[in-house]
Amino acid sequence: MDYVQVVVKEKVATITFNRPPANALSKSVLSELEHILTELESNEDVHVLLLHGEGRFFAAGADIKEFTEAKDGVEFARIARNGQGVFRRMEDFPKPIIVAIHGAALGGGLELAMSCHIRLATKDAKLGLPELSLGLIPGFAGSQRLPRFVGTAKAAEMMLTSDPISGSEAKELGLVNSTFASETELLEESLILAKKIATKSMVSVKRTLELLRYSRNPQQEIGSSREAELFGEVFDSADGKEGIHAFIEKRSPNFQNK
Repeated sequence: MDYVQVVVKEKVATITFNRPPANALSKSVLSELEHILTELESNEDVHVLLLHGEGRFFAAGADIKEFTEAKDGVEFARIARNGQGVFRRMEDFPKPIIVAIHGAALGGGLELAMSCHIRLATKDAKLGLPELSLGLIPGFAGSQRLPRFVGTAKAAEMMLTSDPISGSEAKELGLVNSTFASETELLEESLILAKKIATKSMVSVKRTLELLRYSRNPQQEIGSSREAELFGEVFDSADGKEGIHAFIEKRSPNFQNK
């Protein structure tokens, strides 16, 4: 594996994203993650998965440069569906997945975190879906999961303004379970929690996770499918292309509302 490493110890598989400088979720990263999920699902020595990012960020978002390689909206929508598939698998995974967020979880990074069963973060971490600042929209089911955790009004504010919230505010809203003062404390406490859960019977843990699926909004899959379609539409728009190029060129976009 080039970008995702796994260490198994005491029934906990620690999965580390390591793709400098910001652990952007490229197609290669998502492919490696999916491969690892397949291996760990059948590994009887693994009871709990713990995700975190190496470096300054957990995951600062999707790899925007890869977006320029998509030839049209149809291919762009396919990118969304592929990402959604990986994250849906995580949400439905038969073993608990804990994510430890430090630095930032933005765009695809937050969408990945929201597909985990338990989220922990540093108090100063930044969490958000800033896609609209690029003339785009969330593509990995972020528009469907975020309202479940923070409410429709706050989700609308976060997406429409592109403004992130802190880990502390995320805890108040219910987006993360707990917050910690430093990355070191975050990782220590995340591992303690993972080991605590790992002592439980996998028979009951698996069935508990299955039951939690019924708490979802039954419209989530429909909404996610529509999100992928609209993800492709905005890619084909003039503003979508302008936003992507502005990001790569490190300038403010000049949207024409077309």
